[in-house]
Amino acid sequence: MTESTRLTKLVDSHIADFLIDRDPILASIANELAPFGDFSRNLLSGGKRFRAQFCYWGWRAVLEPEIRSAEQATGYGSGPGESEFRALVGLCTALEFFHAAALVHDDIIDNSDTRRGMPAAHRSFENLHTSSGFSGDAVAYGRASGILMGDLLLAWSDELVGDALQVLEPDAAASTRREFNRMRVEVTLGQYLDVHEEGAWPVVPEGELLSRAERVIVYKSAKYSVEAPLVLGARLHGASAEQVAALQAFGLPLGIAFQLRDDQLGVFGDAARTGKPSGDDLREGKRTVLVALTRQTLSAGSRRIFDEMLGDPDLTPEQIATLQATIVSSGAADRVEALIAGHVDDALAALAAAPLAEPAKIELAALARRITQRDA
Repeated sequence: MTESTRLTKLVDSHIADFLIDRDPILASIANELAPFGDFSRNLLSGGKRFRAQFCYWGWRAVLEPEIRSAEQATGYGSGPGESEFRALVGLCTALEFFHAAALVHDDIIDNSDTRRGMPAAHRSFENLHTSSGFSGDAVAYGRASGILMGDLLLAWSDELVGDALQVLEPDAAASTRREFNRMRVEVTLGQYLDVHEEGAWPVVPEGELLSRAERVIVYKSAKYSVEAPLVLGARLHGASAEQVAALQAFGLPLGIAFQLRDDQLGVFGDAARTGKPSGDDLREGKRTVLVALTRQTLSAGSRRIFDEMLGDPDLTPEQIATLQATIVSSGAADRVEALIAGHVDDALAALAAAPLAEPAKIELAALARRITQRDA
């Protein structure tokens, strides 16, 4: 069993145990709160655990290999590093809860129906309202309940971080907490920038649209998906400033490539693989780099038609296919593929020169390829 597989199993177990421990707390307040535990369990049972993996390998990257073997690093033992490793698993678990919270809120903002092949959290609450025969507006009930579920997941992620940091040296705990706080702020503001661009694009100078789409990628996704987890794991072990800078130089371009791949899948992905309808980003009107590049090549008339269709929640499959064909024929899809490849190359070059443990560098390079060459 590989280190990554062991880490995933430990995180999965920690998620399950945490939610089991929270069930009596929910029940002690009201039996009606059981759906918060059930829907959280459903959401957290899926996912690829990429953020947990980056946190783990950020930690392993700053360990001295002659002190800790790979086997020691992937299980609870009785050695001097046991408490730190338990803290690491707790931190990885916190990242998964934070990610789940972000997904819940993101699905509400985007009016998404599905997540990971299941109803989105707010749709699950909406269905609960309908099936239970409640009075009032089922959609409003679902939206309000989903917002609160996302808030609860955020609170639980913070609880997990607090528990994890208790066993660390004060300096390592403080620097890790600052990194986690910074990540939360950046994601929240990046999410707002995403919302803002969907509405503000008509009054933004045409020449700024691409750079603003790139800014959304950095703050909404790239930093918290790759860079922050790497740095969190490294800071847990008291990484040097040079090591942190090296992980950032690797993590940011890789995070951008990761989100660019996500944007491609949001337009062209197979629903059976992604768990979301094909072309979902087109119905939501996402002003992505892919869209900005497409618009650069269109005539004024074609651009107007493209803009009128983009963001229509009632787009038919035929209209989705028309928009997809426009994007492909514009060359934007190929340009995004080239951007992904370029960012991955930049990340791998930074990793190769980094003052980090070689076994971790090998695993991080493999992980970089896996998250950018995926189809789901």
